[in-house]
Amino acid sequence: MEQLKITNGRIITPGEVIENGTVLIADGCITAIGAGNIDAPGATVIDAGGKYISPGFIDIHIHGGGGHDFMDNTVNAFLGIAETHAHYGTTAMCPTTLTSSKEDLLETLRIYELADKKNSQGAQFIGMHLEGPYFALNQCGAQDPRYIRNPDPEEYREILAGTTAIKRWSAAPELPGAIDFGKYITERGILAAIAHTDAIYEEALYGFENGYTLATHLYSGMLGVTRRNAYRYAGVVEAAFLIDDMDVEIIADGIHLPSPLLKLVYKIKGAVRTALITDAMRAAAMPPGESILGSLKNGLKVIVEDGVAKLPDRSAFAGSVATFDSLVRNMIKHADVSLVDAIQMATITPARIMNVANRKGSIEKGKDADIVIFDEEINIEKTIVKGRVIYER
Repeated sequence: MEQLKITNGRIITPGEVIENGTVLIADGCITAIGAGNIDAPGATVIDAGGKYISPGFIDIHIHGGGGHDFMDNTVNAFLGIAETHAHYGTTAMCPTTLTSSKEDLLETLRIYELADKKNSQGAQFIGMHLEGPYFALNQCGAQDPRYIRNPDPEEYREILAGTTAIKRWSAAPELPGAIDFGKYITERGILAAIAHTDAIYEEALYGFENGYTLATHLYSGMLGVTRRNAYRYAGVVEAAFLIDDMDVEIIADGIHLPSPLLKLVYKIKGAVRTALITDAMRAAAMPPGESILGSLKNGLKVIVEDGVAKLPDRSAFAGSVATFDSLVRNMIKHADVSLVDAIQMATITPARIMNVANRKGSIEKGKDADIVIFDEEINIEKTIVKGRVIYER
């Protein structure tokens, strides 16, 4: 039985930081945690050097990185993205699609199954996230409007019949057929999320009551307060704040949401209901300049500058180029969030949302040994997935 011992570190747990702590790992799982030294004869020792020992980051909404997009539909792209983001502390992720044709979606799902079996050097895949194509055209953002459509039972039943890889699906709950769609997928254990939507509060509440329990990239692709003639209506943003049990995810790059909005989300939803996401596209961890959002075959040309992807005319953002270490850093520096709470939003909260908290998201005995070691500035020193060191700085 291969044993690993990480010692002389500050272990971040859901409620506290254990000073001068030790974590023992065997066969990919955590077997012991404690303050001080724990004897483990024969174990390979990693001296954390007083740095933080944290659960690995879980990115539940990510499109690409390192020059790849999941919709390139190659095994190499999937593996390249997983390896790229592991360098920044991500140990688990939900590969995410963009709005596309049914044929492209089916091909992406097929490639996911192949790549998942070969993924040994990157962040682990914990299920596909389909972002679209059932969206409000007014809120398409950088999603390709050619492929946006209403939920089609024949189509989504066919897609779901051919795979068990889908664990999350984002859609607009106000569309014709969207409530039946939400019920259908949640009955099959798939998370329904509200995204790219024109819904007002009442429609969002009805969606929540029928399975739509997560707000996808809060503030982006959704309404806040609007006026129709003389009357004001609350939107999905207000619904997310008012519905206590609705989870939210935020792109905490400091650009999609500036500091005051990061603070507001944290103040209202807290670390328990807020998940950090990169929503990263292929240009993450790449130099600024021209890039492509979506597949190389039929994606959208964008320009990356000022730490974000923009449409060529600079009229709107076209995706994030964040890496997960920067999200944690930003929540601490720009939203006045404690390290423990920032890590909760990066780990156990997304694990709970994706229904994997029984095995991931915290440093606890019996859970997968998905661990990152980082310094005071959240610079990643080591990334460990299921007890294997897959990245060293």
